[in-house]
Amino acid sequence: MVTGRDSLFVSLLILLHSLTSESAKFEVLGPTEPIVAVAGDDIILPCYLKPNISVEDMTVDWRNLDFVNDPVYLYQNGKIILEDQNPSYRGRTSLFKEELWRGNTSLKLTRVQGNDEGLYECLIKSPSWYEDVQIQVFVKAVGSRPVVSIEGHREGGMGLVCQSEGWHPEPDLVWLDSKGVNLSAETSETHRDLKGFYTIKRHVIVQETDTNRFTCRVLQRRINEEVETEVHIPSELFDYTTPWRLSFLVSFPLGVICVIGLALTVYWIHKKKEQQRSLLDDLRRDYDVLSRDYDVLSRDYGQQSSVLDDLRKYVFEAIRRHAVDVTLDPDTAHPNLILSDDGKQVRRGDIDQNLPDNPKRFTYYPWVLGKEGFSSGRFYYEVQVKEKTKWTMGVARESVYRKGMITQSPGNGYWTVWLWDGEYQALTDTPVTLPLREEPQKVGVFVDYEEGQVSFFNVEARSHIYSFTGQNFNEKLYPYFYTYHNPLVICPLHLTD
Repeated sequence: MVTGRDSLFVSLLILLHSLTSESAKFEVLGPTEPIVAVAGDDIILPCYLKPNISVEDMTVDWRNLDFVNDPVYLYQNGKIILEDQNPSYRGRTSLFKEELWRGNTSLKLTRVQGNDEGLYECLIKSPSWYEDVQIQVFVKAVGSRPVVSIEGHREGGMGLVCQSEGWHPEPDLVWLDSKGVNLSAETSETHRDLKGFYTIKRHVIVQETDTNRFTCRVLQRRINEEVETEVHIPSELFDYTTPWRLSFLVSFPLGVICVIGLALTVYWIHKKKEQQRSLLDDLRRDYDVLSRDYDVLSRDYGQQSSVLDDLRKYVFEAIRRHAVDVTLDPDTAHPNLILSDDGKQVRRGDIDQNLPDNPKRFTYYPWVLGKEGFSSGRFYYEVQVKEKTKWTMGVARESVYRKGMITQSPGNGYWTVWLWDGEYQALTDTPVTLPLREEPQKVGVFVDYEEGQVSFFNVEARSHIYSFTGQNFNEKLYPYFYTYHNPLVICPLHLTD
């Protein structure tokens, strides 16, 4: 039986529960308009509670909904949770800790890059309530002034190429004549780097005009930005075809003789028409002489070519005498990599192995280092890459970051060359495409520590692939490797190869 006193007590409990529930509720507020961020700047994504209650004992979960499984920033139980943070945001995000007590959960994002564009969610969660707000972020980056290069004569005219880098969003590139009319050009080539910035390139073939002025214009309509470069091509370049090509076919002395002989012949034919027949006879005799000279020069060239081949072989063998025994270090290998028992081969597995984590181990990318490091002198090693479609190799300094996303470049401690889906590149701070004439079956890596040089060679062809020069090494360098499914094999070095 419920007495009046009991009924009053129950009513008070219900009222207290209602008041407590209402006090636990809150709103999460943010900007109503998108935020436009300039690449390289720092921005703040506003987010705060209404009423202004403390979030020090709540969960603050920031996410870019394009990467919903990886938090941009996670604050929970009074601590920052870094284990699952999206690697591209590490070291670039923070809350205003001194403002948490009054409900300010705004996020500071530093050094904005292209990949930061997206729809962000600010989720606040208490034991009894949660609420969120979404914020659209656009990233604006104006790229470099276009660089125009003359590629030489092409069928139909003169070949030009234009390139600009560092854009976001993806821009367009157009070629214009002196009157501002669009020129018919090849399809633009676009590349996006690891930070989300775009490089665009486009080839065009132009014909001689009354001005010979052409403009490469790069524009991004969404951010209303454009930059352009005008180029003027001298008329002489359009006419100068045969000698230019001949210079690649014969030696310089023969080229000079031909040009002078032909010029004199044309001059005298115009000035003394009555002597045409005689001059033609002289020209025939000169042609016979030049033909004999060409045969002599060709033989000399063959002898010089043989000498150059001998010199190339001598230099290459001298480099190979600095060979070292490279063995892979299992303590650095990503759990997805499988190493052979002798430490000479590495391939990528289908699943991660259960390996103990340690400060030396790569845990984000499937990379591995050699056991031995070098802090002086010269060293050289060779790796078999036959029938492999994806690989990277070179050297890395001892202190490289191993636990998250990073770009391979000298600035980050990597001096490497890679093959990726048929394209060879040197991974400089701005990657350089390598137009190799033949695919290497075996690659040699040579380091001169004191000279600050890292060089790569096609072993079978005894040819140079690429060199990093003028580098400043101040700590140990280790051989570095990445492979896809087919194994990379460190080759034993025989100087008689």
